[in-house]
Amino acid sequence: MAGHDDAIAARYPQGLLFPEAVMRQVRERFLQVDHNHAGRPRMYFDNAGGSFRLKAAVERFAQIDAVPDNTERIHPVARELQAIQAAGSDDLRMMLNAQGGSVHAALTASGAMFEMVRAIALNVPGTNLVTTVLEHPSSYDAMERYAAETGRELRVAPSNPATGGVDVDAVVRLVDADTTLLNVIYASNISGAKLDLERIVAAARAIKPDLYIVVDAVQHAPHGLIDLQKTPVDGINIAPYKFFGCRGSGLAWLSRRAAALPHHKLSAKPEGFWDLGSSSPWQFAVVTEIADYVCWLGREALRELPELAAALQPDGAAEPSRRALFAAGIERIMLHERALLARLLEGDGAARPGLRGMPGVQVFLDHPDLTLRDLIIAIGIDGVDCTQAVHAYGLRGVTVYERSVASLYSRRMLDSFGLTGAVRVSPLHCHTAGDVDAFLRVTEEIVQAQRGAPVFESNRASALVQ
Repeated sequence: MAGHDDAIAARYPQGLLFPEAVMRQVRERFLQVDHNHAGRPRMYFDNAGGSFRLKAAVERFAQIDAVPDNTERIHPVARELQAIQAAGSDDLRMMLNAQGGSVHAALTASGAMFEMVRAIALNVPGTNLVTTVLEHPSSYDAMERYAAETGRELRVAPSNPATGGVDVDAVVRLVDADTTLLNVIYASNISGAKLDLERIVAAARAIKPDLYIVVDAVQHAPHGLIDLQKTPVDGINIAPYKFFGCRGSGLAWLSRRAAALPHHKLSAKPEGFWDLGSSSPWQFAVVTEIADYVCWLGREALRELPELAAALQPDGAAEPSRRALFAAGIERIMLHERALLARLLEGDGAARPGLRGMPGVQVFLDHPDLTLRDLIIAIGIDGVDCTQAVHAYGLRGVTVYERSVASLYSRRMLDSFGLTGAVRVSPLHCHTAGDVDAFLRVTEEIVQAQRGAPVFESNRASALVQ
């Protein structure tokens, strides 16, 4: 499958919307796509803060969590729960294209990240730790804490305001033979810029072949394919609630050598075992539901796009593997989301401008190559504070999120970009071109209201749901 994602990106640089029949089925599989929990019409463009939930995932969560049986027993129900956990672990490895290693189920992805950083920092020799300014606090603060605790230097790669990401050279030049750990985010949760992880890993390991590398994939995993055979790292985490799943779960995969490092565990458990106490079987059942959904979408994509089938099945196998189906599903999500991103930025090509051409709107960190971005946009509206803008969207039935220097989750990243705040817009592949057009109409209305122009009722929330 080497290079297939580059080939598909080159063929569809502006993305490709789902066929209408597939779009209808996608939306049917999710909860609250066009309304909130109280049944009120709403456009939810804050999926970077927690994505829409798959109906199947929520139903499976309730079904499995209702079972009182302990997994560490030998009766049939316990065996069934053990099989569910084993299948979920296998599916996580499949989703990451990981071989062996250990799967760690925690309450949150942040908790899993802290534990991985702790184990490596406390047990691997070296004089410095390397990370980037764009890290989520769960990564950055863990690195900062254990650098201080172990008396090591913390080296921080700067961002590139032109791309919204971090350049490969900016990371790699900080790595040397004495680097203990490199911790890097897969994609920015403010700009959507994807870091070139394959080149970062290869270049860093060329400097220090046995370097430990940990990756935060929480933001990127629902939007792009992860392949640990191409990017061999020692630890990576995801958050199911940002990947169509449920809250209360964080999952990580660790390489065999990382899992074997001293860590918090019961003494009688195997060396590479990372869970403390009894894991919740529903966590693993939800992973399988996520994988099943993406594989279904992948099967549809292979029928729709022969070039995708050729790239993912070069041997011409009659029946694609589960990994091939999953890869096709994620690729298809990526294409649809890229088309939504293009429409947000450029409009419909006719009467309505996109955000790039809309007077009174600034698009921050706007790199022109959409293949290098996940579906996140940071914008500003002239004369309107980002928090006020979010409130104005909310009054019109649209949920977005402010990223402000007043927030502990945003200050460091925004400072690096020279910004004081932005409105983060993060749709999901469940959204349609019509949803994007409705969002653009609302944005125009907010700009007009700021300028004192007339506001038309047809633009309000009642007209949002397509």
